Amino acid sequence: MHWAISSLAVGFFTLFVLQRKLYPYFWADLMYYARLRRVGRSMMARMKRGVVTYLQNFELQAKRSPDKAFIVCEDQIFTYRDVDERSNRFAHVFQAHCELKCGDVVALLMKNEADFISVWFGLCKLGCEVAFLNFNLKPQSIHHCLRSCAAKAVVISSELMGSVDKLLRMLTDHSVDVWVVADVSSHQDVRTLLDKVEVASPEKPLVNIPQTNLLSNFLFVFTSGTTGLPKAARISHIKAVMCMAFLRMCGARADDKVYLTLPLYHMSASLLGIGGCIDLGATCVLKKKFSASQFWKDCLKYDVTVFQYIGELCRYLVNQPKTKEEAVHSVRLAAGSGLRADVWRDFIRRFGKVQIRESYGLTEASIGFVNYTDEIGPIGRASYFNKLSLPFEFLRCDPQTYEPVRTDAGRCIKASKGETGLLVAPVTFTNPFLGYAGEKALSEKKLLRDVFKKGDVYFNTGDLMLQDHRDFVYFKDRIGDTFRWKGENVSTMEVSEVLGCLEFLEDISVYGVTVPGYEGRVGMAAVVLKDGQDLDGDRLYVHLLHTLPPYAWPWFLRVQTSLDVTDTFKQRKGTLVEQGFSPETVQQALYFLDTSVKDYIPLTVPLYQDIISGKIRL
Repeated sequence: MHWAISSLAVGFFTLFVLQRKLYPYFWADLMYYARLRRVGRSMMARMKRGVVTYLQNFELQAKRSPDKAFIVCEDQIFTYRDVDERSNRFAHVFQAHCELKCGDVVALLMKNEADFISVWFGLCKLGCEVAFLNFNLKPQSIHHCLRSCAAKAVVISSELMGSVDKLLRMLTDHSVDVWVVADVSSHQDVRTLLDKVEVASPEKPLVNIPQTNLLSNFLFVFTSGTTGLPKAARISHIKAVMCMAFLRMCGARADDKVYLTLPLYHMSASLLGIGGCIDLGATCVLKKKFSASQFWKDCLKYDVTVFQYIGELCRYLVNQPKTKEEAVHSVRLAAGSGLRADVWRDFIRRFGKVQIRESYGLTEASIGFVNYTDEIGPIGRASYFNKLSLPFEFLRCDPQTYEPVRTDAGRCIKASKGETGLLVAPVTFTNPFLGYAGEKALSEKKLLRDVFKKGDVYFNTGDLMLQDHRDFVYFKDRIGDTFRWKGENVSTMEVSEVLGCLEFLEDISVYGVTVPGYEGRVGMAAVVLKDGQDLDGDRLYVHLLHTLPPYAWPWFLRVQTSLDVTDTFKQRKGTLVEQGFSPETVQQALYFLDTSVKDYIPLTVPLYQDIISGKIRL
């Protein structure tokens, strides 16, 4: 007996040693998968009780914790009951004065404020579909967004009214109702909300809304598009509800206070952040915008324990002078995406007790990752357990076209471990793709068919990933017609079309290039001048100022005699991206946008050194 017990002990010890050596993250993967299954079972249990949608989850939390603080904004505290009742008031106003009904689309052009959420939920209570608009967009782009989602009305923040005069003229010509979140309006065609809300009923309006199909549209969120203008991505009810589990899966709790500075028109803020607080019953400290110098002071003032980030946010904090507040705060968790490995290390070194939960997700689909380990750099894991919940694959792709490589039989090839591949995911109930509002071709371009067998359909993320031999997943690059800068997606086609309006430019190729010390890629354009024309840098600057938000500007120009294209006349950008903006590498004339003189100036070697050293900031 003693011998048998000893042998069993040796066997278990050997298995333990082998597991630690060959599969060191086995238990972490299994525990995360188990937590994900618990969350899934809880969601299904709520659905069986009739709590199906994002809104219904909020209403459930408002009944459970009516007096708990939900939103803290500008020193105002709104409980779950407050937001529920105020959203009811907004619903009554829209129902009575705008005759909105189930299925109508209403756009929100609002900054971060508590009424963003109340207006949003109020519209949901009427069965409306809401479209979130980026308030940084220029009037023409906003007008395109409203037309593409067929918005019947638009709600605008009072502080944005001064900058939308041109837009208002467009909207009144197209019979779009315009509302402002204010008591009074200086525009006769703009109706006011707040004066009517104060006298409206706090009771939920009686609306006949049919039973919700989880695969039907809940929201429109706009992404950079290949058409040159933002695309209206449809967000399903099932995706919205799944997003609500994000903070819980990162380790947040009901007693947390979550600091949110990301714009609410971003899915990260509205569905992951606000939705995550609702799921937990936590409190959201909502800021109008991010301030690196105020960050730790706010964390102390509001007793913040969790904050949501994008990579740039953390870099700004690391680059700030040290303060006494950063050493005595209560922040224990940071959840977000886009955190570069070097900034990650610096952040932990300086603010060590904050646990980082780096992640990856998409607007259009439900595929996503969370790095639930302490490994610095990866966005998540690709173990057996990870693929059980939301299946995905990495495909080998052509390095020039980024199209998947196919066999003679027409099937795609999986990328090997250690090889960069294109992330794709099968279209399923839990990973639906509702497409974009507008032409069907826009949606079809995101789908891959007959990937591994005839008839299968996969969503093409357009993102290049690498799975290492330990099953960690690293984000490598974003391909296609967008790149990311300052936390925003930039459409190369849109920028190209804007530059194409200038008569001295013959041809344009827009792309993103990396700059040391910055997250993402900054805009650059290779341009061909028309015969007899010179580069008019100051005029180009004025043109950009009136047509594009600063994050979309090309900060570097490369003047060429021609552009390299494929046999099908698609621009080749691989070499341009690889060469970047170094005067020692690029033989053609290079220019840099100097905003202090409002002109493009020659990019010399000393100027280049000042940029990459950080002496000149972008």
